[in-house]
Amino acid sequence: MFSARRLPIVMLAVFCVAVVAVAVDKDEERVVLEVGDEAPEFTLKDDQGEDWSSEDHYGEKIVVVYFYPADMTGGCTKQACGFRDDLAKLEDEEVEVVGISGDSVRNHQLFKKAHDLNFTLLADPKGEVAEKFGVPYKLGEESIEREIDGQLEVLTRTATISRWTFVIDRDGRIALKNDKVNAAEDSQAILEFVEELKQN
Repeated sequence: MFSARRLPIVMLAVFCVAVVAVAVDKDEERVVLEVGDEAPEFTLKDDQGEDWSSEDHYGEKIVVVYFYPADMTGGCTKQACGFRDDLAKLEDEEVEVVGISGDSVRNHQLFKKAHDLNFTLLADPKGEVAEKFGVPYKLGEESIEREIDGQLEVLTRTATISRWTFVIDRDGRIALKNDKVNAAEDSQAILEFVEELKQN
């Protein structure tokens, strides 16, 4: 029999086990997409505040969907500028590029303006689309300050998403999933992959 003195300790132990069980169950429920799987459908606000729906783009071109942590940060800027510089070559291969982060529409507008980005950025402030693709993310408000056109701007995001890149073929299926992205080399790697994909 348990003494009254030991009962709180036992209850705490049971609570801890329950929390662990919940964490395990949540982890087990995480989406795991593999090459050949159908790409998730989604709709998000683009950098102009308009709805961008995957159903209007899947099947029309090869679609590169790349998730990244934050606008106006080092690695993410290198990655975005790489896609900017290689966009003409990618478009020659009938590829459309979209970047997704937990930043706001306004943040995306500032990011595009600061670096002359020439492709669409999508706002996933709750990580809902990241979750559909199985991309790890964490919720929580984080802010950075950057000077843009001589003015100090505060960029606040509500989700921080891991750096993963997907290529979706014309059949709307995952052709490539990269969860170990080299930010500076991502666009070149995608270009090489797409060129090989079109030859097969």
